[in-house]
Amino acid sequence: MKLQHYLVLITFTLFFTNSIFCQDEIRIFGKITDTEKKPIELVNISIKNHPFGTITDTKGNYEFYIPNIKQFVVIFSCIGYESKELNFDRNNENIIILSYLELNGELKPSLKKIKQVDITDQQYRKTSLVRINPKLMNLIPDVSGNIEAIIKSLPGVSSNNELSSQYSVRGGNFDENLVYVNDIEVYRPILIRSGQQEGLSFVNSDLVSSILFSAGGFDAIYGDKMSSVLDIKYKKPTKFGGSVSTSFLGASAHVEGTSKNLRFTHISGIRYKTSRYILNSLDTEGEYSPDFIDFQTYLTYDVTDNFELSFLGNFSQNTYKFIPTTKKTVFGSVSEVYQLKMYFDGQEVDNFINFTGAVSGTYKPNKNLKLKFISSLYNSSENETYDIQSQYYINELDRDIGSSTMGDSVSNIGIGTFLNHARNYLEAKVYNLYHKGEYVINNNKLSWGAKFQYEIIDDNINEWEMHDSAGYSLPYNNSTVNLFYVLNSKQNIASNRISSYIQNDHQFNIGSTEFNFIAGIRFNYWNFNNQFLVSPRSSLSIKPSWKNDVMFRFALGYYNQPPFYKELRDLQGNINKDIKAQKSFHIVLGSDYNFTAWNRPFKYTTEIYYKYMTDLIPYNVDNVRIRYLGKNNATGYAMGIDMKVNGEFVKGIDSWLSLSLMQTQEDLNDDFYFVTDKDSEESTRVEPGYIPRPSDQLVSVGLFFQDYLPGNPSYKMHLNLLYGSRLPFGPPKSERYLATNRMPKAYRRVDIGFSKVLIKEGEKIPIKNPFHFFKSLWVSAEIFNLLQIENTISLIWVSDIKNRQYGIPNNLTSRRINIKLNGTF
Repeated sequence: MKLQHYLVLITFTLFFTNSIFCQDEIRIFGKITDTEKKPIELVNISIKNHPFGTITDTKGNYEFYIPNIKQFVVIFSCIGYESKELNFDRNNENIIILSYLELNGELKPSLKKIKQVDITDQQYRKTSLVRINPKLMNLIPDVSGNIEAIIKSLPGVSSNNELSSQYSVRGGNFDENLVYVNDIEVYRPILIRSGQQEGLSFVNSDLVSSILFSAGGFDAIYGDKMSSVLDIKYKKPTKFGGSVSTSFLGASAHVEGTSKNLRFTHISGIRYKTSRYILNSLDTEGEYSPDFIDFQTYLTYDVTDNFELSFLGNFSQNTYKFIPTTKKTVFGSVSEVYQLKMYFDGQEVDNFINFTGAVSGTYKPNKNLKLKFISSLYNSSENETYDIQSQYYINELDRDIGSSTMGDSVSNIGIGTFLNHARNYLEAKVYNLYHKGEYVINNNKLSWGAKFQYEIIDDNINEWEMHDSAGYSLPYNNSTVNLFYVLNSKQNIASNRISSYIQNDHQFNIGSTEFNFIAGIRFNYWNFNNQFLVSPRSSLSIKPSWKNDVMFRFALGYYNQPPFYKELRDLQGNINKDIKAQKSFHIVLGSDYNFTAWNRPFKYTTEIYYKYMTDLIPYNVDNVRIRYLGKNNATGYAMGIDMKVNGEFVKGIDSWLSLSLMQTQEDLNDDFYFVTDKDSEESTRVEPGYIPRPSDQLVSVGLFFQDYLPGNPSYKMHLNLLYGSRLPFGPPKSERYLATNRMPKAYRRVDIGFSKVLIKEGEKIPIKNPFHFFKSLWVSAEIFNLLQIENTISLIWVSDIKNRQYGIPNNLTSRRINIKLNGTF
């Protein structure tokens, strides 16, 4: 049935004739196909001169509602197809509309041939931003269940902890990544020291409509951090819907909808997570009680056709309770095998409560100008308390293969006690007033923004460690009992920040070659250290008119990162009021190539980068806790290459493989040590020079692969593989230049999931079926750590009777099976 010959199907029940015209709204729905009767995805269906419309799904189906207006025009448009318009006039006696209108038809291909790549979003291809499909979040098998699981498999991104949502990008640390949700910067808790304490990341995947990510060389419209930017947008619903999900690790639900006139929209989600099942696979046995809950809502209201108000709210509470009992670990080499046994007393109780609220107004006086005003508040209340005593025994094991006692303890070489205490409390409040605007004229888009930020940090840290080895307190003193480590600090800081930017995006052609040049500059001032920063950034993309679809990109710029709070505090808890921003200069050269293989679309992307960094604040990492040295006394660099190929390795579904090679090092300006010659007893000063940064990971690989059962695509397989080469480490509480050793093993992780679609979207379910209200329903079985690989996140340091120190691997989670049920309605 062609569009120009639509048959308007009307089904109605009539008691009184006048009731026909008393309906509040009209439901318009149908299916759009091409001339070969194949469904067309992403067809735009809109009402001319009215703010109503939708797009078709993968099956070509669509549905939306409009007010009961007398005259309207339905427009069907899609790139690569001829547009169509249908006129409806209720004053025409031949047209009667009750409550719904079914429009099924087909679109003809346009006469102008359009390459397949033109269907993609060209705007972001010209920048360093990569668009990620948020629907993959429900497919990728991962312990955390957070959206960052997708980010970790991208080129340039590395992570060695499946329990944490934090990640490193091109040699940076966790604190160097920007995260935005609807233009609002997201903050993370400060006191988090281990992945076990982490629960749900801020981003709720059920609410997400788009994900953009840049691993470096991003534009001036984004803030002042040195590594990456993750830009999330939440949905603005067009109809009622929702989803539910439950598994061994928790549950989630969301609901969305609109008012009848579509001026008001709402989407809200609640999530609950407990990682008890996963944590019980750790080497340290005990009673784990982690409970994490999160509620978010995003509301919009169109005051007029040109002005929109919106509200984004988030409340989360992470509670972590742990009563350890025992730990047993075997370590050493083939020639020397040892066993560590630890017995614990005490407990840990942590509580993290976070609230974010933001109100924004968006004004569009015309199609070229957009003005947005945002006011936001972030509040964090963090408590970390523990008293844990551990007694350890180091035994040498019998390694004689022919011995009847092989594997048994033959001697005790070490005994000792740890006593760890903490009473850490932190309150943080961040207030923001923000304005941003865009103006489009001809081939230019001018962007600008200004932000005022007020911060209050109230920090009370009291933690200490006592180490005892063979009955002697360490460090040993024959007259006093000393603590191995003490940190006692009380700080209260209030400060103001002002930042702004201006940027122009200019598109032009030279001959048949397309160019896109973006130039911008950022300004930042912080009254805590009275530092004023200027950060110019620019990028150029070139698309030659070659037969092959290739695009080249070049970006450079300054990325200055003023301290937030952790960087101010040194290892003794003192605040450095003269601290300055860390500075990084980026050069990025990249390209992407769209091609076809096996009659399927693929894309190959590569980027080469170099970052020169000054005024660095050196730091140490233990698990996910970053401890800064509190002064700008280092310079450094990071360089590498990132590669990714993605496409339909299996027809109809996307997979990708990424490979990154990277080196990052730093040189502390004031570090040195003395070497004494045994013969002459003369001491020589030695400066270590460049040493690996804590994030120096030479090789990282990410693979996400999907497949389905031939002849029955409702059965699918999803494979997630991560590899990261060994990271550097050093002895506890030692100088930075000693952290040049490498972890015993590389990080290797394989998670796999198998799913079965129970109800396919668009499938008609009988009313008597108890699941008829679901639009789609699927169940999946996930196997975490499929290969049962022992990954090490950190080292536990113990001493034997000869005061030799041993770094005992603190391993991550082992194999676990998870069952998950997902449904949408």
